Amino acid sequence: MPVVPEPGPREPALPEPGPREPGLPESGLREPALPEPALREPAHRVSRRAIVMWTIQALVVLAVLLAGQVVWWLVDDAPSRTPHWIVGAAWLVGGAVYAVAMPQWRYRVHRWEATPRAIYTQSGWLWQERRIAPLGRVQTVDLERGPVAQLLGLAAVTVTTASAAGPVTIHGLDLPVARELVDALTAAAVAETGDAT
Repeated sequence: MPVVPEPGPREPALPEPGPREPGLPESGLREPALPEPALREPAHRVSRRAIVMWTIQALVVLAVLLAGQVVWWLVDDAPSRTPHWIVGAAWLVGGAVYAVAMPQWRYRVHRWEATPRAIYTQSGWLWQERRIAPLGRVQTVDLERGPVAQLLGLAAVTVTTASAAGPVTIHGLDLPVARELVDALTAAAVAETGDAT
């Protein structure tokens, strides 16, 4: 026999809606006075020389993979070299596409902007990310230059904040622009009162 709950006290009924206030939609919620701002791209691109830097970095990765392919060729004593040719051809095509397309695509995606209140970045290529870091949460501002970046006169600026998402990094900046940005962010972070903990 099914169990039927015993009747209990009834929930009070909601009052009948009265006349609507002029300007309110059927839902009764106020519409915003101004349209919601859309998240736009940051204003500045990185240096065009970043394409060369990313291409060189891609070629280094491909050289390591090629070394693995050569070692496999040398240690494999199978009579047929067909698997080597197939993998080598796929590797060559994939590597060429990666070395040509990835740097160009990253250049189109990577952007940055600094305001008196925040740093805003967009980065990635297959997986893209936009980050806004309030300057009141800045803990450190670093300028980094690897060997390839030094050769090309480029630098990366890393802004570490009190965020679980980690630091915000802008790769591929011209060195004078990077130095100016570090100085401006440091001055703005010192002037901004916030909780950088």
